[in-house]
Amino acid sequence: MNDERKPVGQQKPMEAAATRKKVNAKPAKLGRDVQARLGQQLRAMYDEVVGQGVPDRFTDLLNRIDGNKPKEGQ
Repeated sequence: MNDERKPVGQQKPMEAAATRKKVNAKPAKLGRDVQARLGQQLRAMYDEVVGQGVPDRFTDLLNRIDGNKPKEGQ
């Protein structure tokens, strides 16, 4: 393995970002109130998506993949 360090301009972007450190940097933390608000907003958004259900065409496609025939009236 080559232990020589490349100048920052010659490093891969992800490698360069991983080696940079801010002086006196504190880890990013969100307060409990911010976390709670984010959680509420995410739940509200995904509850709406879950409530929409699965479109009939997807159900039919899944049934065909599983080898089931679609039910009459759908």
